[in-house]
Amino acid sequence: MSNHVNIEVPDDEQYERIKRVKNEHGLTWRGMLIHAADDLDTPD
Repeated sequence: MSNHVNIEVPDDEQYERIKRVKNEHGLTWRGMLIHAADDLDTPD
């Protein structure tokens, strides 16, 4: 089974920023999303 997530990024500047961070860390878009979820789910 495959699920899909589609997001809309409001402008090119924001898209380029998240793409740069993704690439600098050697992540896929899936990996980027999982890392973000892990960071948000971790208590301070």
